[in-house]
Amino acid sequence: LKVYVVSDGALHASAPGRVEFIRVQQGWNAADDWIAERAGVGDIAVTSDIPLADRCLKGGARVVAPNGRAFTEDSIGEALARRELMDHLRQMGTITGGPPPFVPADRSRFLARLEETIQAITRLKAVPPGRRGE
Repeated sequence: LKVYVVSDGALHASAPGRVEFIRVQQGWNAADDWIAERAGVGDIAVTSDIPLADRCLKGGARVVAPNGRAFTEDSIGEALARRELMDHLRQMGTITGGPPPFVPADRSRFLARLEETIQAITRLKAVPPGRRGE
């Protein structure tokens, strides 16, 4: 698998030969734009950013959050609506704080979902184009 890590800031990690680090120019949503413009069928985007997940789904990619939640065409509308509601409540001062802390169970769920998603894409690629239901 080819893995890209995209950021508009400095990246301090190394994984020679396995990961390509992409640094985009700083700017509003520059990293999201880079990802969304390239994510397509057969790709997996890993993000907890709901609008980015929506954009990647529209391009045909599959999307998994770091906690193992899968964003799908069926679930993204509700996720966007919930995000909008929570943002509105925060602006009114009703809700403060952020998401729950990342726990070991989240890592396990993520790894299982990622493996499931990779296998689904692999199976799809093994089916001849005329038989995929496209």
